Amino acid sequence: MPASDGHVVVEAAGINRLLGGSLHVAGELAPARECRSTSTIMADRLPLLLFLLFWAATCLNPPYPRELVLQHVPTVIALTLLGWCRRRWALSRGGARLVLVFLALHALGARWLYSYVPYDDWSAALFGRSISAVFGFTRNHYDRLVHFAFGLLLYFPLVEIIERQLGVRGVWRGVVAVQGILAGSAAYEIMEWCVAVALAPDWAEHYNGQQGDAWDAQKDMALAAAGAMLAMMSRNATAGNEPGTR
Repeated sequence: MPASDGHVVVEAAGINRLLGGSLHVAGELAPARECRSTSTIMADRLPLLLFLLFWAATCLNPPYPRELVLQHVPTVIALTLLGWCRRRWALSRGGARLVLVFLALHALGARWLYSYVPYDDWSAALFGRSISAVFGFTRNHYDRLVHFAFGLLLYFPLVEIIERQLGVRGVWRGVVAVQGILAGSAAYEIMEWCVAVALAPDWAEHYNGQQGDAWDAQKDMALAAAGAMLAMMSRNATAGNEPGTR
């Protein structure tokens, strides 16, 4: 090929990238975006499909149908934000999966309004003893587990976003992420309180799930912070806690 023709090919390839890969260069397609394989597409969509199936299963014949819709308003909002973050901020596949695991825990709790998740029945059927009997629990602690998981699981995708969008690296990246988890947990507790105030007393008790604990909101936020700090220590330990380490 003459040099002038090579120059034309280079120029056309550059224009082709700007136009989204619609031009043919030297008789061959020069795409700006690589074609995604079927396996890659399935890796992206399968976790979401599994979550949607699990979510649908938790909504079949719910014991508290009246309150279930209210419980899943945050689920719809979270899924919408997850899709937006994947497109806008290129949230990693692993980060998205952690969000879906958290939402699965929430969907399970929402079916039984958190306060009535029958984990004691499940453990008694499997191991012959209930969890409450073993640990001396006097309330249902499934909500505590989910608040802890909020910090533990969502810390990692939040770190991704902070690093990519804010440019914060090293130890400060983790500090900002823990602060973000605390802020999100506090915002949820305030929202939950506002909804409870607006509802009838029986609805408020079912939705709020305090189970008679006046310090429920503070304990929930503390567990979210503990989960986030555990995730931060785990990440720092594996990454060597070096400034700028990804």
